Amino acid sequence: MTVHPVAPHPAEPADLRLLAPTVAVWAVTAAVLGLGAQHRPLLLGAAALLVVTALVLLHRTAPSGALIAATLLAAAAATAGTTLHTADLHRGPIPALARSEAPPQLTVELTVTGDPKPRTSHARGTTPGQSMLTLAATVDRVGAEVATTTPVTVVVRAQDVAAWREVIPSTRLRADVRLLPATEEYRSTAAALLAQGPPRQLEAPGHAQQLAARLRAGLRAATDHLATDPRGLLPGLVVGDTTRLPADLDQAFRATDLGHLTAVSGANLAIVLAVLLGTPSRAGSTARGGLAGLLGLPLRTTALVGAALTVAFVTVCRPEPSVLRAAATGLVGLLALATGRPRQALPALCSAVLLLLLFDPYLARSFGFLFSVLATTGLLTLGPRWSAALRARGWPEYLAAAAGATAAAQALCAPATILLAPRISLVAIPCNLLAEAAVAPATLLGFATLAVDPLSRPAARLLADLAAVPTGWLAAVARHGAALPGAQLNWPGGLFGAALLALATLALAWSARPLRAASRFRPVAATLLTLTLLLAVLRPAPLARLATGWPPPDWRFVMCDVDQGDMSVLPIGSPADSAIVVDTGPDPLAADRCLRELGITTVPLIILSHYHADHVEGLPGVLRGRTVGAVQVTTLDSPPGERARVLAWSAAAQVPVLPARPDERRSAGPDLSWQLLWPTDPLDPTAPGANNASIALIATVGRPPDVLRIALLGDLEPPAQAALRARLTPPQVEVLKVAHHGSAHQDEELTSALHPRLALISCGPENPYGHPSPATVDRLRSLGATVLRTDRSGAIAVIGSATTLHAVTQGAEP
Repeated sequence: MTVHPVAPHPAEPADLRLLAPTVAVWAVTAAVLGLGAQHRPLLLGAAALLVVTALVLLHRTAPSGALIAATLLAAAAATAGTTLHTADLHRGPIPALARSEAPPQLTVELTVTGDPKPRTSHARGTTPGQSMLTLAATVDRVGAEVATTTPVTVVVRAQDVAAWREVIPSTRLRADVRLLPATEEYRSTAAALLAQGPPRQLEAPGHAQQLAARLRAGLRAATDHLATDPRGLLPGLVVGDTTRLPADLDQAFRATDLGHLTAVSGANLAIVLAVLLGTPSRAGSTARGGLAGLLGLPLRTTALVGAALTVAFVTVCRPEPSVLRAAATGLVGLLALATGRPRQALPALCSAVLLLLLFDPYLARSFGFLFSVLATTGLLTLGPRWSAALRARGWPEYLAAAAGATAAAQALCAPATILLAPRISLVAIPCNLLAEAAVAPATLLGFATLAVDPLSRPAARLLADLAAVPTGWLAAVARHGAALPGAQLNWPGGLFGAALLALATLALAWSARPLRAASRFRPVAATLLTLTLLLAVLRPAPLARLATGWPPPDWRFVMCDVDQGDMSVLPIGSPADSAIVVDTGPDPLAADRCLRELGITTVPLIILSHYHADHVEGLPGVLRGRTVGAVQVTTLDSPPGERARVLAWSAAAQVPVLPARPDERRSAGPDLSWQLLWPTDPLDPTAPGANNASIALIATVGRPPDVLRIALLGDLEPPAQAALRARLTPPQVEVLKVAHHGSAHQDEELTSALHPRLALISCGPENPYGHPSPATVDRLRSLGATVLRTDRSGAIAVIGSATTLHAVTQGAEP
């Protein structure tokens, strides 16, 4: 018997005819969204001109002419559609009144179009714990007579949160509001409406929305008994409810580029549809898998069931950008399935993106939508090629497919992420690979919990227990990945940084080609690359110090760079692996990174000057993986929310919490001692508020007679600073940690009495408070002090003594 090999049928080239119209629609829509109402006649005229030009080109028979005509028609539709879609932002009384010098208070009737979203009153501000809500709505009527259709954002203050928290989309309400101008944050709305009290319901929400709300509430109730991480993550993964997601876990997911798992995404819909249709490669054949194949459903019935499932998914999980993209792509594929046409993923994606942009132009400026499209494009184009290359080199089937898909999605999304945060996650691909196996079980068990809860709460709780296993794994991957010293790499921001990363990715892919071909060098190159990445991610302290020079030898004090917040470190002995930490900043990852870079493994005492988020939210990062003796706190238990979080974190780590005592003196080793100067007991009534209850201290580093004195004033404001000055005679110091991030509120006489030679200011770049104040900086310089600030210099180390004092900065700017 002779076997005759048959050449495989060549793969059909990808159909890219819809790519140009889709790109044109996206670009035109994004551009038109940035134009005001005064450009409307010009834009409509341009759309008409594009239509005429396209009609002329259609007379040609060349395929290129038809493609150009289709692209011009798509651009015309985008121009006209976006112009008309945004017209409501500029007409009616609301936009004009919001732009007036004194926006009035009004009574409006509105229809809620989105779920209430919890927020805080300030971004890491000085008055945390003030919960807020924002929700999207459309104003239907102003007063008793004026009808309108104006999109707005309703802002609800802390005292009214309870009355608005359970509002369901499609509900019609009457509310008293005060108009606020629409900022860049609310650019898709005509104005922000600050609610003045609770709303009055005019019409109940639709039945579908009521059912969706009950299902979402049931999922929350069924997960109430879970541990903190699964309880917060599972509702987010299943239905996009992130109200209980711990802030530090959310940051960990972002640091590892697993942020798409903290909220429902298009991947969830793909998993649900895969249960019905089977794998995409078999869904359109008679041998398809899934429930449809198992039950023998006809193609059209399968398509109708899939469409109904998609609509239900969007209703329950809310029309987030990624969900809309996945739903539209799925519906296009289901239409192809119902008509018996072969499904082509890339044309389906282009069709979905084009239709969605015409339907909702604001998606053109949505980063969530952009990331969803880029990731899907990578999975459809580069993913199969890279997976095949890995399989050809002996990788197991599943691992090759997962690694190729993850790397492809990361390659296309990474440059866009630079526009949001100027950093690269070096652990994104391994963390996504480790999370891959748990996503589908967590999603399906979560949806099973959602569906079963209306029938049986105990059964739903059992399913939630099962879902907590893969969900807990996802949380553990994110936390451990984010905790690695080199998890993130700083990168230039903006368009330049995005373009630079895109070019670097292309260069890396291109340079790998000759290495793949040269089998002799492949093992060596792979080994060197693996070792380099391991060293970059693990960053052993001795190697990092050798490579970067940070921290400098024999450092005596370090002010960490924790963005808009405070964190200082006083070493105990030399070499310093033990230190006293004063405040922990707003970010656990930044706090942990600072101590890792300094090589600190033991912290006998953490001093938290006061209970504000920008001073205490980083506490979990200090506690993680270190021996901590105690946490010392101020005597004012305000704000209560942050105090409760500090106590909970400390209790979980089994670390005692100690109150500050006036004039307390402590020492840690022969070279470090300190005295608490503030607060008094009882608190001074002339200096109210949490800032004025900050722990202030003077630390003495070194041994007499050549000691270094450092004053740390927390966030004390002028009343407390003046009271402190009147209570005792402050000694002159060499180093001053300037109070309240260098704000304008300083007691000049106290600053003069301290007379520092080096003034350090901890603040974040472009922070919303204008810190530090130019007047404060000028005042310090007039006293002869050198002023350094973390927003320009990064972390700052003080070395030497009173006679040899100088500072070393981690950043480029001195």
